[in-house]
Amino acid sequence: MAAMLYAPNINPIALKLGPLEIHWYGIMYVLAFIAIWILGSRRVREPNSGWTEEQFADAIFYGALGVILGGRIGYILFYNLPYYIAHPLNMVKVWQGGMSFHGGLIGVVTALWFFARRYDKRLLGVTDFIAPWVPIGLGAGRIGNFINQELWGRPTTLPWGMIFRNAGNIPRQPSQLYEFALEGVVLFFILRAYAKKPRPVGAISAVFLIGYGVFRFLVEFTRAPDPQLGFVLGPFTMGQVLSAPMVVIGIALLAYVYKKAAPASGQDPNG
Repeated sequence: MAAMLYAPNINPIALKLGPLEIHWYGIMYVLAFIAIWILGSRRVREPNSGWTEEQFADAIFYGALGVILGGRIGYILFYNLPYYIAHPLNMVKVWQGGMSFHGGLIGVVTALWFFARRYDKRLLGVTDFIAPWVPIGLGAGRIGNFINQELWGRPTTLPWGMIFRNAGNIPRQPSQLYEFALEGVVLFFILRAYAKKPRPVGAISAVFLIGYGVFRFLVEFTRAPDPQLGFVLGPFTMGQVLSAPMVVIGIALLAYVYKKAAPASGQDPNG
C-alpha cells in the first residue's frame, strides 16, 4: 500500500499576543497587498502609466475595502445565509475564513466605480490597470485555505491525494493547490503577457474574467461541494454556477471592445 500524504498540520494562528490572534489567512492577504503595491508602484512610475502614486494608493484602498466587504457579504449571501441569520455576530469573524471571490469581485468593481468617478477615469481603464495584479491576491488566499485545511477536494486515488483534518481518513484532491496554481500563478502570467502590448480599453479586464471563470469552473470538478449547499444545479457547484457567467460576460466584453475598436491603451486607464 502506498504511503498516504497528510496536509501540513499548521496552526491557523500564526502569532498570539495576549487576546490578539494573528491568523495565517489574514497574513496571506497582507502579503498579497504588499506585493501588489510593489509591482503596481513600478508600473505607476512608468512614463505612459497615466497614474500618479496618490491615485494608485487610493485605488488600493478602495480595492481592499471592496475585497473585504464584498467577499464577506458574498460568502454570507451565496454560501451560508441561514447560518449567519442564526448567528449574526459571526458575520464579522473574517479571520475564521469564509470569503467569496465572486462577492469580492462585485465589491471591488463597485469600489473602483466610485474611485473612477472621483478621479474622472474610465472604469474599464481602471480595471484594466488593476486586473493583472489580482491573481496575486487569489493565489495568496488559496494558500491561506490550504493552511487552514478548508475547501478541500473530492476523494481521489491519485498518488498526491491528501488527508485533511476534519475530512476523515480519505485521501482527497488538494484543490486549494490547483486553484493556487491556475488562478494565482498561471492567470498572473497570462495577464502580464497579454498586457505587455497595447489593447483596447476593457480587453485586459475581459481576459481576466474569462481566465478566472474557466479555471475556477474546471477546478470545481475536483473540489468537494460546500457541505451546507451540495450541488446546486445538477452536477454543478455554486462556484461553477457563479463562474460560468464570468466567462460569458468576458467573451461578450472582449468581442465588444475589439469591435468598437476603442483607442489602444494597454493598461492606460484614460484610454
